[in-house]
Amino acid sequence: MLCILISSVCFAQSHRTDTGKIEGEYWYGGYTAKAYCNTPFDQLTFHPYPADCQVSDLGKDNKGNQAAPLLISSKGRYVWSDEPFSFRLEDGELIVYSDYEKVQAIQAGECLRDAYVTVMRKHFPPSGKTPDPLMFRMPQYNTWIELGSNQNQKDILKYASDIISNGFPTGVFMVDDGWAYDYGNFEFDKRNFPDPKAMVDELHAKGFKIMLWLTPFISPDSREFKELRSLGALVMNEDGTDPAIIKWWNGHSACLDLSKDVALSWLKNKLHGLQAEYGIDGFKLDAADFDFYSGHGGVFGNGPTNVKGHEQAEIYAHLGTEFPFNELRASWKNGNQPIAQRLQDKGYSWQELTLLIPDMVSAGLIGHHFTCPDMIGGGLLSTFENIGQFDQELMIRSAQNQALMPMMQFSVAPWRVLDKEHLAICRAAALLHSEMGEEIYEMAMKAAQEGEPIVRHMEYEFPHQGFTHCMDQYMFGDRYLVAPMLIKGESRTVVLPEGRWKDDEGKTYKGGRTIEIKVPLNRLPYFIKIN
Repeated sequence: MLCILISSVCFAQSHRTDTGKIEGEYWYGGYTAKAYCNTPFDQLTFHPYPADCQVSDLGKDNKGNQAAPLLISSKGRYVWSDEPFSFRLEDGELIVYSDYEKVQAIQAGECLRDAYVTVMRKHFPPSGKTPDPLMFRMPQYNTWIELGSNQNQKDILKYASDIISNGFPTGVFMVDDGWAYDYGNFEFDKRNFPDPKAMVDELHAKGFKIMLWLTPFISPDSREFKELRSLGALVMNEDGTDPAIIKWWNGHSACLDLSKDVALSWLKNKLHGLQAEYGIDGFKLDAADFDFYSGHGGVFGNGPTNVKGHEQAEIYAHLGTEFPFNELRASWKNGNQPIAQRLQDKGYSWQELTLLIPDMVSAGLIGHHFTCPDMIGGGLLSTFENIGQFDQELMIRSAQNQALMPMMQFSVAPWRVLDKEHLAICRAAALLHSEMGEEIYEMAMKAAQEGEPIVRHMEYEFPHQGFTHCMDQYMFGDRYLVAPMLIKGESRTVVLPEGRWKDDEGKTYKGGRTIEIKVPLNRLPYFIKIN
């Protein structure tokens, strides 16, 4: 392949596009994760490498979250390709490199919304479907932080009972990693789950819907490995002689080659079997990070039609559409599909809290509207295992940041880490979400019909009013401006767009200006646009 070396990165010279420089133009999209440093892309370079967010090769990985071959600009232009591409900024000009085709920058209108709506309708139109309404109407609960890999029937039932006894709404209940004997086994470990059907029945009786965690990985010494190897359903090594063994966060495993019908059918049969035998409602499909499937010498498919890592991720994510209760933490494309996406696991810190809004608005700008922020307080088990003095204020602000989002998800049990006063405030955030559940689901239905984001960048809704870099407030649908606390303290500024606004306390404001507001710990500030 002929290449040109640019700051130590090799691109295909045959497909370089210089989009031209437009004064005051900013580009968005590509990724959901790392949005804090790449949305908008101010100056993307490849050398030196102060942070991985400056590497913009969409074919390399999806940075632990969703990615799409899409860029849109504040001046109404878009770049789309059916395949991954690389890009960078040079003196304010977007330069795109593709191994597959000549990629063009298309003028669709005058603003960010014009660009998004045009490319969306052409390349990933709305499906008219959403995940199950309960995923929006009520909070979700995940057992990961509380139980880690020690998933067991007794503690799961206790967690569910504690949700109710502490006055939190019932909703979706996710049993995380460790419920099965082996990866790829899909049978409850009877040592920890003596009667899984009774457990599921009890959870249902308490008002929960049940989801199970899974990955496409297969333990290499399991009976499933032997079965799948004989079926030819595994990713093979480079010379095609043996199944590839892939390193991922839980060790080294074989992997289903989902580009093969035999592998996809095998997995579907296992999942439908769990539904039929135990009454499982849906599945959390983890590990769609396509960098796991690239660069290890593994080969997908057969011959010249070998599927690539990003294609494996795309097929795996699309499997979620077959289950109304689903969750993906990473994917490729699949914009406007009825898939519940979740943000990448974050640590328990104020710095990590500031990433929620940038990542959520970025998800919407690549077509992922049914998105859940990370677990309240964060989803990294290590940050809770090694935590010293627990910052209760941070937990409250984390819950408030999720209350007015399409979905909200608890994992660390608030009643375990909060005192009575702080627990009441956290509970109020969960109740606010459930009280607005019907309206939130109406937003989801509108997104399913029209294809536009639920969580919207301020620049998307109010173009050319100075919001290109606004990352600490957002529009929830087209009516609510939400401005939660992202730092320690009890005051903040809010930039109100033009027009008239009424806040959560009933006070009205004339827009087109910046205001300073008081935000005591029990307040989640939001503003309603007055027509």
